[in-house]
Amino acid sequence: MGNLQVTEYTKSIEIYEQKIRNVTLKVEAMEKTSVSYSDLDFQLVKLEIVEMERLVTQLKSTLTGSNIVVEQLYEEIRNLSLMVAELESLDKNNILAIRREVVALRDKLKDCERDRNYTGSSGSSNAPHFPPGSCNHGGILNISQPYVIQLNWRGFSYKYGAWGRDYSPLTPEEDLFWVAPLNPDGRYLEYYRLYRSYDDLLLYKNAKESRVQYGEGSGTTVYKNYMYFNAHGSRDMSKLDLNTNTVVLRKTLPGAAYNNRFSYAGVSWQDMDFTADENGLWVIYSTEASMGNIVISRLNETTLEVLDTWQTKQYKPSVSNAFIVCGVLYAIRPLNTRKEEIFYTYDTNTGKEGRISIIIDKVMETIQSINYSPGDQKLYVYNDAYLLSYNLFFQPFPLL
Repeated sequence: MGNLQVTEYTKSIEIYEQKIRNVTLKVEAMEKTSVSYSDLDFQLVKLEIVEMERLVTQLKSTLTGSNIVVEQLYEEIRNLSLMVAELESLDKNNILAIRREVVALRDKLKDCERDRNYTGSSGSSNAPHFPPGSCNHGGILNISQPYVIQLNWRGFSYKYGAWGRDYSPLTPEEDLFWVAPLNPDGRYLEYYRLYRSYDDLLLYKNAKESRVQYGEGSGTTVYKNYMYFNAHGSRDMSKLDLNTNTVVLRKTLPGAAYNNRFSYAGVSWQDMDFTADENGLWVIYSTEASMGNIVISRLNETTLEVLDTWQTKQYKPSVSNAFIVCGVLYAIRPLNTRKEEIFYTYDTNTGKEGRISIIIDKVMETIQSINYSPGDQKLYVYNDAYLLSYNLFFQPFPLL
């Protein structure tokens, strides 16, 4: 890293070092109040502080020989962690103001980490920028570290579920974040929430909560203001209008295995995994005829008719999850309790399978679902009750 980049990082760090000091002052002030915090809020803030510690630790290694400011930043974060722990022991409440400051600080760290990904030696140093919605690239090159958004609103017991950001090619700038935890049995989808802004999502405010009877599994997705999920106990696909919370269409997916026949490894009841990309709506599943291997079908979003189908040679129960970007399926598998690997691809554009190795760091042990959003080229991951997001980096087409 050059001297100019070091200087830029130092200036940025000095700015949000002051942000940490402001949060510290607010924490100290709130120590004198008489309100009481929820356990969920405390656990979330502690997890976010741990994430900031991790990012700063990475920056320390990047800025070798010029890391005095980073060391100070690290100490400020550690002090903030201690103060939050003290507040928790006093059992006080309403930490939203502090969360807002922590989120702002974390966003600054995310920007710094993103720059480090582009300028460091992580494999994305020469990754060019491809605008959202574009498929003029050669596929995924690398993935960022996880960004911990929050614990799902229902709590730690709701370890299964899905979440994401809606994508409509006609209005890509509009925000609609959705969170759909399953009931604690890990099977039934009964409640979901919608948020019209990222800030509302972060602060658990202005949520529209609805009930549906019933979805099954963590394979839910949202595309163009409709939610798609497996109707419980069947091989039927359901299409739910989010404006009215009404199932407007229910259609059988021909030959699809169901009732937990060929779910992902470590995740039950995800026989159907709906996903959306730049090309439209897809479903990932298996059939008895495919002997449990992954089948990919592109769907007509209006009628849920199957437009095209591709048979792969990858056994679905040996995969922990999958997603599709620009018509290419990416399958992952666990390496250990903190890392997954994108190891398999199937390109529906060419009908070719491939093997790659891209490591995904995770916060908790099991990934229940992955949703890709073409609008911001991010993965939205449900990880043992926590909502994570990742930036994707793409590579150019290989030279002929």
